[in-house]
Amino acid sequence: MPADKEQEFDGRAIAARLPTRPGVYLMRDKSGTPLYVGKARNLRKRVSSYFDARPKIERIMRMIARIRQIEVSLTRTEGEALLLENEWIKSLKPRYNVLLRDDKSYPWIVITSNHDAPRIAFHRGARDKSMDYFGPYPSASSVRESINLIQKLFRIRNCEDSYFAHRTRPCLQYQIRRCTAPCVGLVSRENYNDQVKDAKLFLQGKNQKVLTRMISRMEQAAAALEFETAAMFRDQISLLKQMQARQFVSGKQADIDFLALALEQGQACVQVVSIRGGRNLGQRSYFPAQVEGYSGAEVLEAFTGQYYRERLPPGAMVISHELENQQLLSSVFSDRAGRRISIQAHPRGERRKMLESAARNSKQALKMRLAGKANIAAQFDALQSILQLEESPASVECFDISHTSGNQAVGSCVVFDQNGPDKSRYRRYNLRGITPGDDYAAMRQVLTRRYGRIQAEEGVLPDLLLIDGGKGQLRQAEEVLAEFGLNGLPMLGIAKGRSRRAGHEEWIMASPYRSLHPGPESPASHLVQQIRDEAHRFAITGHRGRRQKAATKSTLEKIPGIGPRRRRALLNHFGGLQGVSKAGIEEISSVPGISRLLAEEIFRALH
Repeated sequence: MPADKEQEFDGRAIAARLPTRPGVYLMRDKSGTPLYVGKARNLRKRVSSYFDARPKIERIMRMIARIRQIEVSLTRTEGEALLLENEWIKSLKPRYNVLLRDDKSYPWIVITSNHDAPRIAFHRGARDKSMDYFGPYPSASSVRESINLIQKLFRIRNCEDSYFAHRTRPCLQYQIRRCTAPCVGLVSRENYNDQVKDAKLFLQGKNQKVLTRMISRMEQAAAALEFETAAMFRDQISLLKQMQARQFVSGKQADIDFLALALEQGQACVQVVSIRGGRNLGQRSYFPAQVEGYSGAEVLEAFTGQYYRERLPPGAMVISHELENQQLLSSVFSDRAGRRISIQAHPRGERRKMLESAARNSKQALKMRLAGKANIAAQFDALQSILQLEESPASVECFDISHTSGNQAVGSCVVFDQNGPDKSRYRRYNLRGITPGDDYAAMRQVLTRRYGRIQAEEGVLPDLLLIDGGKGQLRQAEEVLAEFGLNGLPMLGIAKGRSRRAGHEEWIMASPYRSLHPGPESPASHLVQQIRDEAHRFAITGHRGRRQKAATKSTLEKIPGIGPRRRRALLNHFGGLQGVSKAGIEEISSVPGISRLLAEEIFRALH
C-alpha cells in the first residue's frame, strides 16, 4: 500500500482497513527498503499498536518515522504466520529485525553407499537419498572431530574414490590405524562392511548394540586363535567405553539442544550445544545482528525461529530465557517434525548444569567479541588521526594483484568495517587483455570494473581506499576514480619500504601526495597490515586456482580429439593430471570414450 508522498501516508487508516485474521506484515520506507517483518494473531490490532498514542521505545519510534508502505500476507493459523515470518526475515533481511547471519548450510557426516568399500566424509549442501547422512552438526569442526573418532573406532576410509582406485600399497591412514586398507585387500569385504555397520549404529546413538557386536566378534576371533584380530577388537571396545564414560545423557531423552543467550552493550551471543544419541556433538557461538533495543527473551525467540527454519529440531530444547511464544514454537516444531518437541526454560539436575555451562561459554564468547570490536574501533580511530580524516572511516576497501610472471593475473578487493572483515562484499577479478607484468594496467582494470559496477548499481562506496603499491598504482587509482567523478574519495598507497619488513611500510597519501611512516607500534599500522594481508591472501588464493586450472587443462587441451567431456572423464578416472601421466596406454584406453589410437596420442603428449 505505497504512498506517493510522505504526507499522504496514514498508518492508522491503513491499519484500520486490515482484517482481524492471522498473518504477516512487512513495513518499508519510501524507497521500498524492508524495515520490519512481524507476525500477528490479529493483523489489525497488531499493526494499529504501532500508530496509537502509547509511548514506545526509541528503536520503535525511529522505525515508525521511516514507514511509508505496509504489506500483509494472510495465513490460516498463527503457526503458519510464524513460519512465513521467518521466511521473509531470511530473504529480505529487514533493518529492524533480529537477524541470524549464517548463510552456510548445516554440515553432516555422510557414509557413501555407491561403492564396494563405503567411505565416511564431510558433507554440506543438498543430500542424495541413496546415501546415509548423520547430523546435522553444530559446526564443521565438530563434524571433523566426529569423523576422526569414527576412524579411530572403526577404521573406515575417508579417501576419495579416485585415490582409492589407484592405490598399490596402504597409505598413511593404515599406518596410523585409521583405516584397514580395503583398497589393497588387507581386509575382507565382509569384515569391512561390519566396520561400516558398526559406525552407522554408533552415529545413530546405539552404542550398546555396537559394544555387543564387538564383544561377540572378539570372542569369535579368540576362539579361532586369531589373537591379533581379537586384540584389535579389545582395543576398540576399550576406546568406546572410555568415550561413553565422557558422554552426557539426561534420562531417556538422548536428543537435546541447549541454547543460552548473553546480551551486553547492544550485542548478543547465543551458545548452541547439541546432544544427539546421548553424544555431545559440540557447540557453536552465534552472534545475531540488529539486537539493540530488544530484550533477551525477544532475541532468543527470534534466533530460535530462524535457527530451526531449515534444521530439524531435536526432541527437546533447553533454553536460558522464557519465551513469549514458547508454546506456539513448540507446536510448530512438533508439526514439522511429526513428533512432540518440548521447549524447557527452567531445567533441573544435569540439564541445569549443562545450560549453566553453555551460559558461561556464551558470556565469555561475547566478552571476547566485544573486546575485539573495541580494539578494531580503536585502530580505526588511530587511522583517522594519522591520515587527518574528518571522521573515522566506516568501511575500507583494499586492492591487490597476484600473478606468476604476469600470467593468470587475479585482482582482489576486500572490505573491512568497524566489525572486521565483511566477506559478503569481497570481490575477485580474473584479469584479461593486459601485457604480462604490467601491474599498472592490472590495477587500472580492477578499479575500473569495481567502481564502474558500483556506479551502475548505485552501490555503497568505501570511506577509504587502500592500494597495495606505491605512487604508480596510486596514480592509476586517481585516474580511474576521476573518470567516475569520485575525486573526493581518500586514497592510501602502501609501499613496502626499503627494509621490506612488516610495520615499516611507507604510506603514501594522495591529493596532495605526502609520505607517512606510522611504524610497527601504531594501532593504525596493525589494522592496515591486517587488511593488506587479507587482500593478498584473497588474491593469491584466486590466482592459485586459476593457475592450477590452466595447468590441468593446457596439456590435455592441446591434444587433438580431447574435448571437455573426454578430458573430464580422464581426470575423474585417474584422480587428476598426475594420475593420467602415470598411466600406461592400456590403462588410458580403458577409459570410456578413449580409443587405443587416442590413448597412444595422449601418452606421447604427456611423455
